[in-house]
Amino acid sequence: QLQLVESGGGLVQPGGSLRLSCAASGGTFEHYDFGWFRQAPGKEREGVSCISNSAGATYVDSVKGRFTISRDNAKNTVYLQMNSLKPEDTAVYYCNAKYITWPSVNYWGQGTQVTVSS
Repeated sequence: QLQLVESGGGLVQPGGSLRLSCAASGGTFEHYDFGWFRQAPGKEREGVSCISNSAGATYVDSVKGRFTISRDNAKNTVYLQMNSLKPEDTAVYYCNAKYITWPSVNYWGQGTQVTVSS
């Protein structure tokens, strides 16, 4: 089992940057793939970025070139560096962990609010 706690959200102006953190505990960090999802008010939750056990990364097209996902195995933490933020990035961002071995149990954090506004 795993517990996830997101942090780092806040209010930032368009063009600014934030770094989100997802601290994992209660499991073996290296046994999980991680992802970041976001949900804006009135909209469906969407996947933003994922990072594999081997640190390979994928991104949704809308954030490519602006966001960078990374993981620090020594700190049991996954990060999402968000640069050149746009108002449409405003959402609650959720951390997800998926066990790398079937049945691939999923875990979710509580979310952290990101607001991009002037």
